[in-house]
Amino acid sequence: MVLAKRRGAEAKPRDPRRGMTLVELIVAFTILLVLTSMAVPLARSNVRRMRERELREALKEMRIAIDKYKDYADAGKLGPPDGVDTFNYPKTLAALVEGVKGAGQAADTKVKFLRRIPIDPMTRSREWGVRSMQDDPKSQGWGGQNVFDVYTKSSDKASDGTPYSEW
Repeated sequence: MVLAKRRGAEAKPRDPRRGMTLVELIVAFTILLVLTSMAVPLARSNVRRMRERELREALKEMRIAIDKYKDYADAGKLGPPDGVDTFNYPKTLAALVEGVKGAGQAADTKVKFLRRIPIDPMTRSREWGVRSMQDDPKSQGWGGQNVFDVYTKSSDKASDGTPYSEW
C-alpha cells in the first residue's frame, strides 16, 4: 500500500512537449476537414467567375474588332473585298490579326484590328467558333462566307443555365 501511494505521489503532470493525444488529433482534423469542405466550393466559384469575366472580355474585344473592320470596309478605307458574299465583314479571324491592305493613300500599309486572337478561357485554346452573316444565329456550324460573330466552343453552361456558346 505504501508502494502504491508512492507511485501516485510521484506521478508528474503530462509534459506539454510530448505532443497531442489521439482525441485532440481527431478534433483538429475534423475542424480542418469542415473548413476545407467550405472553402473548396467558394474557390471553384471564384475561378468560374474569373473565367466568365475573361470570356466576356475576349468576346467583346473580337466583336469590336469585327465591327471596326466592317466600318472601315463600308467607308472604303480597305482594299477591295475578298468575295461577293462577305458583306464587308472579314473573311477569317486571322485577317483581323494579319491585317488588310488599305485603300487610297493608305494602299501601301496594312490595317490591323487585333494584335492576336485571344485565348478562349473555357477551352484554353485560340480556336473560336465563328458564324457568318448568312448562318443561323444559334448555329454551331460556319458557312465560311465571312466572320460576322464569334462564340466559345465550350459546351458548359453558366450558373444561370445559359450555354457559354450563346454569349
